[in-house]
Amino acid sequence: MRGIVGLRLANMWKMICVMAIGLTCALGLYLADLQLSGNFHTIVAGEAYRSAQPTSAEIDAYAKQYGIKTIINLRGASPNAPWYKAETAEAAKLGITHIDFNMSAGKQLSKARAEQIIAVLDKAEKPLLIHCKAGADRSGLVSALYLAAVRKTGEAAAERQISIRYGHFSLPFISTYAMNRTFESLEPSLGFSNS
Repeated sequence: MRGIVGLRLANMWKMICVMAIGLTCALGLYLADLQLSGNFHTIVAGEAYRSAQPTSAEIDAYAKQYGIKTIINLRGASPNAPWYKAETAEAAKLGITHIDFNMSAGKQLSKARAEQIIAVLDKAEKPLLIHCKAGADRSGLVSALYLAAVRKTGEAAAERQISIRYGHFSLPFISTYAMNRTFESLEPSLGFSNS
């Protein structure tokens, strides 16, 4: 009897390990696909989009397909960085307004800084493209603020922008959880007083 129980436990353990490996591989493939696709997504069709760091070719394609008029770079100005030179040159070539807003995925935004980015989002010529490096954390928070403060679509729709769907992990022990804490701290000022 003991041998059968031991065999069953060993088989269960193997099955759990295989499932864990499978889930890890699936998550890895999903995150790799997000990066290979540029993590480009629609926030509001015809109005606002989000992505990872776009290449010059992607900026050109987004401008042609979606009519992008403004790029909001959440990585901040980096005049000596090749990615920044390419991005600003392509934006200038296409007549796209380029706005730099420096923020960190690992630091909570103050209410004053959040108000600044909301004002930028509200006044920027649409359609706009919001991007950071991976398109997951900073882009997620700013997309959520766009929906909550500019479009006033509601809390649930806004919070979905800060999720694993875009590569953001909402785990309190990870530094990028600062994006979740920022949104939570701003909820009363956004009109979400019951959360």
